[in-house]
Amino acid sequence: MDIELLESTMADAGQPAYRTRQVWEWAAKGAAGYDAMTNVPAPLRQALSDAVPFSTLTVTGEQQAKDGTVKTLFLTHDGHPVEAVLMRYRDGRRSICVSSQSGCPLTCTFCATGAMQFGRNLTTSEILDQALHFRRLEPIDNRGEAPKPRDTIHPSRGGGASPLTNCVFMGMGEPFINFDNVIAAARRLPDVGITPRRTTISTVGWLPGLTRFIDEVDEPIRLALSLHAASPGLRSQLMPVNDRYPLPDVLAECRRYVELRGRKVYVEYVMLEGVNDTPRHAAELAAILDPKSFKVNLIPYNPTGIDNKGAPAYGGSSRDAIAAFKHVLDRARIPATVRLTRGRDIAAACGQLAATR
Repeated sequence: MDIELLESTMADAGQPAYRTRQVWEWAAKGAAGYDAMTNVPAPLRQALSDAVPFSTLTVTGEQQAKDGTVKTLFLTHDGHPVEAVLMRYRDGRRSICVSSQSGCPLTCTFCATGAMQFGRNLTTSEILDQALHFRRLEPIDNRGEAPKPRDTIHPSRGGGASPLTNCVFMGMGEPFINFDNVIAAARRLPDVGITPRRTTISTVGWLPGLTRFIDEVDEPIRLALSLHAASPGLRSQLMPVNDRYPLPDVLAECRRYVELRGRKVYVEYVMLEGVNDTPRHAAELAAILDPKSFKVNLIPYNPTGIDNKGAPAYGGSSRDAIAAFKHVLDRARIPATVRLTRGRDIAAACGQLAATR
């Protein structure tokens, strides 16, 4: 839902501000459309249906993996493709991975999105509409009933709990290039049921946005750093952004975040066979990380077919290689976990998002 268009349409119609809040609350709680908004007058619902499209995105494809993961392909109003993912876990968690751009201009060599043509930054509403789509997709409760206007979406307060629990800005694009829209969207996610503490923004180390995040964002939103190599030469080979914003400068800002916010930074490290996955690479990583400031998330690589230059893609590290790498980090007392791969069979796993039409 285009929130700015909604606000201007309501203002032009002379509607009180609380009507705008009513409409947004219904959308945030998973209403299927304006017709479901029973406490909004019918003539106003019809007027909104004519003037404000219920979503800024059009769904053009959807796939479900064997593990329950759902990948959705959207198109923006001007034809740019966007992919987002819903991950379902057995413990009841429902985590969404949303995109901040159509494509990505940073061309990390292992990421399928980097092989796409870059489109543009997404608006705040286009980011939120990815979350709202999955909010509607998941059942409201075990009876499948629509929410009541008075229901709260915060499980801790009782009432109609949101089925969505977590959001990660790890889809298409570099979130901090699109800083203002990403932060505005993150600040509205609590209305959908996802608190700041369960929201994570992942960056490759885009320093201007990282600095703004540290200085300007007070909410306890989590920070993740896509690192993938501790050696400057190798990191630049994998991630050209390292030439522009060197890793030591990025890590210095991350440490400042820890000092100011008192929260650890999550380090993402994709495991590429024979490239960055040896015990030597693990020792290099351990040498630059303070265990009190960082937690490492080792990511089994999901092959993407070809890299962004048309060459054969990297291979994924074996379980033994990942275990040996983690053993080095464990000995150095660097907190480390191995990420559970989701949605690989529908190309919805980490690094695989690349919308095609």
